[in-house]
Amino acid sequence: MLATLTKGVKGGKWYSLIDKVWKEENLESAINAVIRNKGGAGVDGLQIDKLKEDRVQIRSKLHQQLKDRSYRPKPVKRVWIPKLGSKELRPLGIPAVPDRVVQTALRNVLEPIFERDFAPHSYGFRPKRGAHEALREVARHLETGHTWVVDADIKGYFDNIPQDKLLAAVATKIADGRVLELIEHFLRQGVMESGKGWKPTEQGTPQGAVISPLLANLYLDPLDHLMVRHGWKMVRYADDFVVLCASPEEAQAALQTIRQWMDQAGLTLHPTKTRIVDASQKGGGFDFLGYHFERGKHWPRAKSKAKLKETIREKTPRGRSGTMESIITDVNKTLRGWGQYFRHSSYDLEDLNSWVRQRLRGILRRRSKRPGRPTVYDQKRWPNAYFVKAGLHPLRADPQLKLPIQNLAF
Repeated sequence: MLATLTKGVKGGKWYSLIDKVWKEENLESAINAVIRNKGGAGVDGLQIDKLKEDRVQIRSKLHQQLKDRSYRPKPVKRVWIPKLGSKELRPLGIPAVPDRVVQTALRNVLEPIFERDFAPHSYGFRPKRGAHEALREVARHLETGHTWVVDADIKGYFDNIPQDKLLAAVATKIADGRVLELIEHFLRQGVMESGKGWKPTEQGTPQGAVISPLLANLYLDPLDHLMVRHGWKMVRYADDFVVLCASPEEAQAALQTIRQWMDQAGLTLHPTKTRIVDASQKGGGFDFLGYHFERGKHWPRAKSKAKLKETIREKTPRGRSGTMESIITDVNKTLRGWGQYFRHSSYDLEDLNSWVRQRLRGILRRRSKRPGRPTVYDQKRWPNAYFVKAGLHPLRADPQLKLPIQNLAF
């Protein structure tokens, strides 16, 4: 396929792909990927452990079903989980394990075809690309004077993509009717919720689906290339994107063009979350991928800090049992991941380090039969060095951040 991509295909379309999807080597590779990614069972109750145990039979069954066109995906299991930092709940979609295998096999075939032509400023859910690369590009554009920023927000993007238009976008390069039919089955598989039964999905891409990020990138790809043709500096990560401009007039023109494209694509920009800001001014910054950018600096946005604190609070109630070392081991799991992502803050993170230590002092104070919050006395009794010795992971900013922004390595 990669060799054919280099040479090109007749009419720019692929006419025979389904046999590559059902190929047993491809299905085996997909099974391995699903096992690595773990995850819960869908509506059929099949667990990852069962996939490991019966992989040969499951692979053979999926191969035959795809070949004789009898394969039909099961509804996505919908559960509601707490939304961090909020009293609201958010929906989580869990496709059945066999469906995750088929979607992975399908993605293995489709991704090289579309990936080759995706715009370079798109970073989300793409091979060998990630959020830090996107953040680096944003910093680069700001440094070169593109401080007028269109901070865009697509209202409910994944849930509102028009399925007919999405299938038409896939069909621009895929002419294999059976592959298009398979994608349509996934789009229309619906959701199953406890106590509410089955509900059809008449728009959007399936929640939690392996194939959804690729389809979502595919649908926004024309917008990416439209921005390139205009010469505007767009940086996109899935449905989260900014356009960095050199003047307010350029930003207004970019926003107007984006609105027109969204109308034609059947999408809507969020009326209050979409705005134009001057990132060179105090209070004129913007948030992107967890960071806040303003006046040539960048640091964890307020929501990022709030989510970290919410997670740490859940792990450090004053009445928590266990040794301090075991509690710190648990806390470190959160601090390491968060700290690695936000290590490029322009300012140190000592305020958060201090807050975490106070949470731990609160536990120690309770164990000493003393009510209330930690005081100066507790700080002396359990100084910072105590937590260093106990192995508490410190949040640190990268020393390179003292250098000009173009030298940073997000």
